[in-house]
This record gives sequence, structure tokens and C-alpha cells, in this order.
Amino acid sequence: MLKMIVMKRRNYLISLYQWILNLSLILLSFILIFFLFKELFEIINDVIEGNTNVHHILGKVLSFFLYFAFISTIMTYFKESHHFPLSYLLYIGITATIRFIIVNNSYQIGSLFLSIGIVALTVSYLLLTKKTEKTRKGEIEG
Repeated sequence: MLKMIVMKRRNYLISLYQWILNLSLILLSFILIFFLFKELFEIINDVIEGNTNVHHILGKVLSFFLYFAFISTIMTYFKESHHFPLSYLLYIGITATIRFIIVNNSYQIGSLFLSIGIVALTVSYLLLTKKTEKTRKGEIEG
């Protein structure tokens, strides 16, 4: 009897936390969509004004893609039954690191270490896709 009560409370807490998480992610996606369009407006404004600072514009374009990647990750979370794919997080890490290197290009040794980090993230992504392909082939054949 006590075990049943504990299980009911546990299931209630899990569903409550899942509901809170879903609501938070929906709110976060709306905030990210606002900043995505704000970034797009600033990029268009820089083009119209004739801004020639390549690092500034490229930083904004990469920020735009970061917002886009976060939004698509949240959408994938809901499509795949409340699961964040690791590949999306690796994409975001690679894009954010590249943006940081482009925007903060005055620290050469730091850029070298960040480039090594990009290589590590890329290798991780390649290993992940190979593992996923092997798993899918095993599921299809088995």
C-alpha cells in the first residue's frame, strides 16, 4: 500500500516536471524567435546602410544561425518524444565556437585552442553518425 502511494507521487512529480519543462521550452522558443528576427532585421539594416565591417556582419549572421539551431533543437525535442538529439548540440557547439573565433579574433593562441575544440567536436559528430549508421543497419538487418 505504501509502495503504491510512493509510486503515484513519483509519477505525479515526473509529469509535473515534464509539464514545467515543456512550458519553459515553449516560452524559450518564443523568446528565441523574437531575437532571431531582431538579428535578421539588424543584418538587413547593416546591408542597407553599407556596413563594410566583415567581422561584425559575419558575427551577426552566425548569431542568427545559432538562434535558428536552438529553435530547431526545441522543435526536434517535441517531435522526438521529449528527447534532445546529441547531434544538434554538437552543431550548436561548433557554430558558437566559430562565431566566438570570428568576433574575438585578436587572441591568436586562444583561437588556436578553440580551433582544436572545433576539431574535437567535429570528430565527435563523425563518430556519432558512424555509430548511428551502424545501429540503423543492425536494426534493419536484425
